[in-house]
Amino acid sequence: MSSKVSRDTLYECVNAVLTDAKTNKKRFLQTVELQIGLKNYDPQKDKRFSGTVKLKHIPRPKMQVCILGDQQHCDEAKAANVPFMDVEALKKLNKNKKLVKKLAKKYDAFLASDALIKQIPRLLGPGLNKAGKFPGLLSHQESMAQKIDEVKGTIKFQMKKVLCLSVAVGHVNMKPDELVQNVHLSINFLVSLLKKHWQNVRSLHIKSTMGSPQRLY
Repeated sequence: MSSKVSRDTLYECVNAVLTDAKTNKKRFLQTVELQIGLKNYDPQKDKRFSGTVKLKHIPRPKMQVCILGDQQHCDEAKAANVPFMDVEALKKLNKNKKLVKKLAKKYDAFLASDALIKQIPRLLGPGLNKAGKFPGLLSHQESMAQKIDEVKGTIKFQMKKVLCLSVAVGHVNMKPDELVQNVHLSINFLVSLLKKHWQNVRSLHIKSTMGSPQRLY
């Protein structure tokens, strides 16, 4: 446990978020976000950081992952009821920016077969890349279901032009221990990306989609 956020504070905040979600039940599964405020950073000058970390427990189980596959992967996806597109379907988009944008919006992430991944820029143009959703690689040596879970469990910290970030670290149906583990892992990973580590952290909050923020730091 990192020295700056005590275990007690972490549990206290996580329990507050979960209790609040139980009291004010919503019709959808609320995501729990970690919200980070940074300081001593100049987004114009400082090198922008970016990094991904895989959490122990899937933060967004309903996340939609689409397979851009060769025949074998498409058959596999079809059997597993996973959304997929083959080369022909991609060609039909005809590099149309609006259609590619629509595709990028429709899914949270993409995985592509080895044979296809190199062709993506040629088939679709830069659209997926611009949306920050360039496909991950799916090889025939790995299990598709495991790979999809890995994508669902991975979060990305990326510094943009502003000094606040937020990432999904869990959902309100998780057990407190699971959420604490995810939050703890996320904070430590984020701090490791920062130039001056904790000296760059102004504030840390966690909140559910509709709940009020709980201050960790």
